[in-house]
Amino acid sequence: QVHLVESGGGLVQAGDSLRLSCVASGRTSSNYALGWFRQAPGKEREFVATITWGGGMTWYTESVKGRFTISRNNAKNTVYLQMNKLKPEDTAVYYCAVSNLQFRLTVQGSYDYWGQGTQVTVSS
Repeated sequence: QVHLVESGGGLVQAGDSLRLSCVASGRTSSNYALGWFRQAPGKEREFVATITWGGGMTWYTESVKGRFTISRNNAKNTVYLQMNKLKPEDTAVYYCAVSNLQFRLTVQGSYDYWGQGTQVTVSS
């Protein structure tokens, strides 16, 4: 069992920045990657970014490339999502999740445990 807790969400204006954090606890030794997903009102949850615990390989969805940066602190079992130049379309509940798989890391079904989510609202 892995427990995930997100934090750092809030209400900001377009162009502002936020940093989300996700702390993992429990049986984290077998986790291969930790990802961020988001769900906007009336839309399906979508992939945002992911990072592998070991090699630090990263993947991003196209719409956030150049604006968002995912990073990790293995000693703290924490993954961060630095979000810059936020846009109103980034408004969503952001979830972190862990995967024990080494493939298809942009797919929700590859993730086993999920956090409760943190709200990010970007006003225009």
